[in-house]
Amino acid sequence: MEQQTENRSHERRKKGGLVTMPFIFANEMCEKLAVVGFNANMISYLTGQLHLPLTKAANTLTNFGGTASLTPLVGAFIADSFAGKFWTISVASIIYQIGMISLTISAILPQLRPPPCRGEEPCQEANGGQLAVLYVSLLLGAIGSGGIRPCVVSFGAEQFDDADPKQSTKTWSYFNWYYFVMGASILVAVTLLVYIQDNIGWGLGLGIPTVAMFISIIAFMVGYPLYRHMDPAGSPFTRLVQVGVAAFRKRKMNVDDAELLYQNDELDAPISLGGKLIHTDQMKFLDKAAIATEGDNVKSPNPWRLSTVHRVEELKSLIRMGPIWASGILLITAYAQQGTFSLQQAKTMDRHLTRSFQIPAGSMSVFTIISMLSTTAFYDRVFIPIARRFTGLDRGISFLHRMGIGFVVSTLATLVAGFVEIKRKNAAFAHGLADHSHATIPISVFWLLPQYSLHGVAEAFMSIGHMEFFYDQSPESMRSTAMALFWAVISVGNYGSTLLVTLIHRFTRRPDGSNWLPDNNLNKGRLEYFYWIITLLQLINLIFYLWCAKCYTYKPVQVHSKSIDTSSSEEREEHEGVELASKV
Repeated sequence: MEQQTENRSHERRKKGGLVTMPFIFANEMCEKLAVVGFNANMISYLTGQLHLPLTKAANTLTNFGGTASLTPLVGAFIADSFAGKFWTISVASIIYQIGMISLTISAILPQLRPPPCRGEEPCQEANGGQLAVLYVSLLLGAIGSGGIRPCVVSFGAEQFDDADPKQSTKTWSYFNWYYFVMGASILVAVTLLVYIQDNIGWGLGLGIPTVAMFISIIAFMVGYPLYRHMDPAGSPFTRLVQVGVAAFRKRKMNVDDAELLYQNDELDAPISLGGKLIHTDQMKFLDKAAIATEGDNVKSPNPWRLSTVHRVEELKSLIRMGPIWASGILLITAYAQQGTFSLQQAKTMDRHLTRSFQIPAGSMSVFTIISMLSTTAFYDRVFIPIARRFTGLDRGISFLHRMGIGFVVSTLATLVAGFVEIKRKNAAFAHGLADHSHATIPISVFWLLPQYSLHGVAEAFMSIGHMEFFYDQSPESMRSTAMALFWAVISVGNYGSTLLVTLIHRFTRRPDGSNWLPDNNLNKGRLEYFYWIITLLQLINLIFYLWCAKCYTYKPVQVHSKSIDTSSSEEREEHEGVELASKV
């Protein structure tokens, strides 16, 4: 068994590395160009082409975004259990492609859209059949996202062998540059593609992303012979449930000596190629699953009655990650407003760069992307070398500290957004345009620049740090699942946005039908209050996160190639060769 494991490890080391990055990054560039080009300006398509009310359109998009970020849990299960990441990504990409083709056709054929608005007559909203085509397309996109999102990032990181000193330090740098490449593609999508959609036509504007998606599939599959392919290790969710069941069955037993808990290196070999998790003192009730009794067959144990320490620690690791996971939800709720209400703000403002050219409202997110790209490059090339001198960490600062900075900046972004909205409305009232919902207010759209840019800075710190955290701290056999948890945060954050908007509508409604977030005239609303409610929630969330980070304990790992115990990769960088049980 050990010989087979060594042979598989040797085979994987022959492949992977930097040579695979052109294929993975080419896939990511085309895929993100397609996905973002598909979604960046969708609020304009829903309100301008399908004539949906603003609130209904905003909730449709956040619900779709939430679903598309929840399906990765299913995709991760499929990848980690039996299909593997490569084939999960490939099949999911084809499903996404079908959804994009469907929506592109609906944008081309007139009978799949309501007729254009005429004069002062009320616009005709899309009928049930037309909405059905939309929802099916979005659903196929959500299903496709479920297989792509949890696997692509971890698949790329797995191309570097953590056991190889020459490659191990490239993993965390990979996350920075993965996000940079992704951001560059998004930048093209929110400028060129949004401009085409607004000024040339939606058929071409959606057709280009559809072609880009096809190219991404080809680019990814061409690199197949060069990739390191990690064998699926069986259902991680089943193993977690088995630990819980075994612990419950032995709930009346006492753990007298942790050194006597059951261990079986041969049984754990397929799920601990990079290192075995060692025992921790937290959540001792789960240790009962690893107590061997007289009725247990230790040579061939029943996993529903007896689990190894490594499997118990897998469950403990995921439970410890839970509070950090939950703290990211409100940041996504705040970020989601850029594609809905911030975009509607931009539509009412002066967006001219010259007399004949104005910035499409959907392209305002370009400032978020530029800010994110600039911050990521600065962080990787300037901040890390400087911070390294003070902390001794190869990555500069821990990902928990990195995430904390992102939370602070995101809170500042929504605070600023509220004050900018007050200025925008004051300009509307000052020029007598408060009752004209479609009039352009003589105030520059660049007043929105601070909130867009601050969200970009927050993403560079929080989102990349969150991604690193999930990849590093999850059990190695569950890294697709860990990336699914990253996207699940986005899912819950989008659903949280929908819930918050719905509650604001319900509890701020007046007898005349007005509320803080009106569908027809933003000038008559109280959008600034909405932004400040999110700010307050983020402040409370920041306090919660700081407490979680203070209490968090890194997973402890015993690397197979060494005779000493070390902690997680985060702590190995700081205290090489020393067993740690310290907290951040």
